[in-house]
Order: sequence, then C-alpha cells, then structure tokens
Amino acid sequence: MSAPRIVITGTGWVTPLGHEIEGVWARLLRGESGVGPITRFDAATFSTNFAAEVRGLRLEDYFDDPSPHKHAGLNTRYALCAAAQAWRQSGLDRPGAFNPRRMGVYLGSGEGSLDFDNFIASNLAGWNAQERRVDAPAWARAAYERMDRNREIEQEPNMPLSHIAGAFGARGPSYNCLTACAASTQAIGEAFEILRRGDADVMIAGGAHTMIHPLGVTGFIRLTALSGRRDDALHASRPFDATRDGFVMGEGSGMLIIETLDHARARGAAPLAEIVGYGSSADAFRITDIQPDGMGAQAAMREALEQAGLDPHARAADGRPLVHYISAHGTGTKENDSIETRGIKGVFGPNAPNVPISSVKSMFGHLIAAAGAVELITCVQAIRTGWLPPTMNLRTPDPACDLDYIPNAARDLTGPGVEVCLSNSFGFGGQNDTLVVRRFRDRA
Repeated sequence: MSAPRIVITGTGWVTPLGHEIEGVWARLLRGESGVGPITRFDAATFSTNFAAEVRGLRLEDYFDDPSPHKHAGLNTRYALCAAAQAWRQSGLDRPGAFNPRRMGVYLGSGEGSLDFDNFIASNLAGWNAQERRVDAPAWARAAYERMDRNREIEQEPNMPLSHIAGAFGARGPSYNCLTACAASTQAIGEAFEILRRGDADVMIAGGAHTMIHPLGVTGFIRLTALSGRRDDALHASRPFDATRDGFVMGEGSGMLIIETLDHARARGAAPLAEIVGYGSSADAFRITDIQPDGMGAQAAMREALEQAGLDPHARAADGRPLVHYISAHGTGTKENDSIETRGIKGVFGPNAPNVPISSVKSMFGHLIAAAGAVELITCVQAIRTGWLPPTMNLRTPDPACDLDYIPNAARDLTGPGVEVCLSNSFGFGGQNDTLVVRRFRDRA
C-alpha cells in the first residue's frame, strides 16, 4: 500500500517584515530589510547592536479572547498568530472540519521571554555570594519571592506547542524538537512522516523563536557568529558575499497546516503545494562547526530528492533541472555559505550552476529555530506566484560561492513557472534537514 500524499493547505508567518503572507511576500520581492537597531534592551555597548525584530504584533488581532495567553512569551505569541493565519487559510475554522483526535502539532521551538528582566530575576535572584555563605535559606527565599511563577513556566520551549494545541483543539500526536537552526524544518518533516504513516490526518507544523535578549546576543557574539557591521546594519546580512562577516539575529514564526490529500479533498480544501520529500542527517562532527566537505548536508538533500523521486542530475523537456529553486540556509557566515555551496554542487553536479538559489535571511535575518518554516513558506509562495526572492547585499563575488544566488533583485519565472523547490536548514551541532515541495497537481 502506497503512502498517502501530503499537501499544504494553510500558511502563516510572523516576521521582521510583517505579519501576513501577501504583504510580506511583496516586501521580500522588493528586497526590503527588516534589520534595525535593537530596541528590546539597551545594546549600545554590544559589538552587535542591531537585529531584525518583530514589531506591532497583537494577539487581539487574531483571537477574540487572548486572555489564556496573557503570560505567554514572545515565541508563543509569534507561534499563535502565525498558526491563526494558517488555520483560517486552510478552512479548518469551519464546524466539523476535523477530528480533534486525528489532528496533532509538531513544532521546532526555542525560548522567547516576554519580560527578560523577569526571566533574569526568576533564574538568578538571590545570587549574592555573601548571602549564600551566610544564610542559604535566606538566599533561597529571596529567589522564590522575586520569581514570577506564571512567567517562569512560559520559558519552557514546549509552551508554544501547549498553547497551540489548546487554542485549536489538537488532541493528536504533539511534539517539540529543538535542533537549533534546523528545528522547524525537522518539525515539518517529522509531521509529514506522521501523516504518511497514518497516525494523524492533519498536523499544525512549524516553529517559533526569539533570542533577541542579552544572553542570546552575547552568546552568539562570543561564538563570533554575528555580523559586527555596526556602521551599516541595514546591509549587514550578506549571504554568499565575499565580505560577509556573520549572520544577523532575527525572530518570528512560520506555521503550516499539512494534511493527507484524502482529508483535504473530503472537506473541500484547496492545496497550496505538496510536500514530496524529506531528508535528515547528522554530521557527527563538532558542536558548532559544519562538516567541511558538506557530506551531512548532501545526505539530507539526497534523501529528500530520492523520496521525491527526483534525479538531481536530470533535466526536463524544457532543459531546466528538475528543481527550479533552492531556498538556501545561507546564514552569511564564512563557513556555512561556502560549505552549503559545496554541498549543492556535490548533489546536483553539472546542474548546480543552473538551479536558482537565494537566502531570504538577507532580509529577515536568521530566525533560528523558526527559520526553516518561514523559508519553506517562501518556497510555497514561489510556486504559487512564479517569482523567486533575491539574495540581497550580494555585491562582491566570492570564488568559493560561485552558483546562481539571484543577487539583489527578484527573478520572474512566471513564464516557465516554478514547479519544484528545495529548502535547506542546517543547525549548530550538525543537524541537517531538507524538504522538497512541488506544485500540487491532481493526478488521481
């Protein structure tokens, strides 16, 4: 018995460029940037004092009664609002559209404090060396008295999942993974597998994250992963450019409704695209570095393409490779971009120079655990519209990055169309995940 076909019926995102699909897509195609000075805390003394922040988001715009989420952290708020968009687009808000026991949630979600000062107080209150020496019980009492218990529980990375399951009535299989920058791609891929094996009919899948707080920014500065281009923050995110010096921190959420084609048909839903392949691998190399030869990334891409039934070396009747667009991980760090380039060449061989590639991190910044879901939505939009988003700020060619990165201007493929897209996500620790999506065609 063949596995069921899995389709995407709803998408939603919360990004530094806005909070709704079409408006944000238009801004991406225009090459606009969401990067600016950090306003979440005083970053004046930080070597990197800029990021891509989400602005103007209100739960009240998405929920009639937002009170169940009043203590929620920013990551949860982003996830809820993105999921609400996808939910409405999918038509699951209609009575009787799904069986709660057959709908699950799979997220790739990390931290997101609503009130960082409270987070510090909750976790570090009472850490005074003299108090600890003299009166340990007094130190413990001081910590307890300063801790906001409601907000403390909201720091757990599974809380977006819990809020979403409650808000939308999902009583099926529910999971959260946190595999760094690969997390939401992995979450969508694993939700895809849950549906293929028949454990659910519908999954809410995606991710949410914010690390725009003092500890998050400090950590990546210490890792030398962030751009330090304080004098030109607007153009600091420059994937594949020879002058790149690190990524720009972003935040937000991307959410998709994915379901079996039979379930979508039965309720009259219109598929936006079809997920046809998922690949996952581990480098087993170093905690923060990618395997230099890109073999881990290649393994994930090969597995996803094989599952999709696509030969990366083949060409269609129109002479194009079978994959029409790659949404690159493309962080803007020296190592990542050159290794991803090497990996794409290894998989696609002679076809590699003919596959358009871009990194929307040049405009969104890096949304960490949420990045993959947002980037998969750009693939869905490329299929729907025939336009490919650019890689902005790519001015100086790098000999190590010599593929077609769609530099600085969106590309119009409305003539031949965009049929198949591949989306890459590679996380610290060597997690590699790839998804392949295709234009939906009713082949029954």
